[in-house]
Amino acid sequence: MGNSAQAIDLESERLLRALMHVDCDPRGRKWNFDSCREIAPMTLEINRLKKEKDAVILTHSYVEPEIIYGVGDFKGDSYYLSLMARDSRAKIIIFAGVVFMAETAKILSPDATVIVPDRNSGCSLADSITGEGVRRLKAVHPDATVVCYINSTAEVKAESDVCVTSGNVYDIVAGLPARRIIFVPDRLMAENLRVELRRLGVDKEVISSDGTCMVHEEFTTGQVLAARSQFPGLKVVAHPECPPDVAAAADFVGSTGAMMKYVKASSAPYFLMLTECGLVGRLEVESPEKRFIGGCRLCPYMKLNTLKGILSALEAPREDQIVTIDEDLRRRASLSIERMFRLAASN
Repeated sequence: MGNSAQAIDLESERLLRALMHVDCDPRGRKWNFDSCREIAPMTLEINRLKKEKDAVILTHSYVEPEIIYGVGDFKGDSYYLSLMARDSRAKIIIFAGVVFMAETAKILSPDATVIVPDRNSGCSLADSITGEGVRRLKAVHPDATVVCYINSTAEVKAESDVCVTSGNVYDIVAGLPARRIIFVPDRLMAENLRVELRRLGVDKEVISSDGTCMVHEEFTTGQVLAARSQFPGLKVVAHPECPPDVAAAADFVGSTGAMMKYVKASSAPYFLMLTECGLVGRLEVESPEKRFIGGCRLCPYMKLNTLKGILSALEAPREDQIVTIDEDLRRRASLSIERMFRLAASN
């Protein structure tokens, strides 16, 4: 890759400073100078190509830490990265996440070339319902406002009135004038939404489809009880894609970004993170003084993102890696996302 030995050594040291505290690694790796030196030529080449081709890399918190801290320009949850995609002026956007996120970037930045490193990086939620499925629900409930979770395809967003994220779903739905809400595609988040709306005294009927997150649906209250008995003072942090009984047993429930803020601000001796393991890796990097116990789970789709795949996509993207969306569909999908931005800003 044409990098000098000195440049590789300097890059290896930079990577080691970022990654040395990562213990929650799905491949069982321990980051040391040698392991960092193995990837340094690739991160150097990716970062060089980014400048040469006017590219930006958006990295979701669930992807591998060497991607986030090695080549990522922006890191965060779906809402934050959608804002970065909207505001980007780069010619090329590489989205290290899953396909629906890259679609969202293309919806918001239509003039950019948006690339997904691995087209197989799907999502059990996004794949659980189609635009036709939403149209069928609308036909049965014509008076309902359709709310789609951001973990949905472009065609589902195009059929929806407003998009939401796990961080703004409660406020946005509570403020909608309609009483009847169709919420797609996450059944468990819909159940948690009903619980929260009742707690807030908001009278809404929430009709949901049957999708679930293959990561978050697996957590149980048994895990929580066992962890609390073993680690006094433990704080349990959960995502609203978890089952309602798990959410009720947690100390904090929130979006990926909110979970990070909660942990960073807490003085608890231990944390059980009921979410994807990538978030634990980020917290180990950014808050190395915190102590995490086992419990997180891997998303196999997120883990399809690799440095090699990103480099290949930058060098010569294949047709299947380039995200394309019909312009009429894109415009209709953008309406639901832009409405989310407006409503989120007003809350």
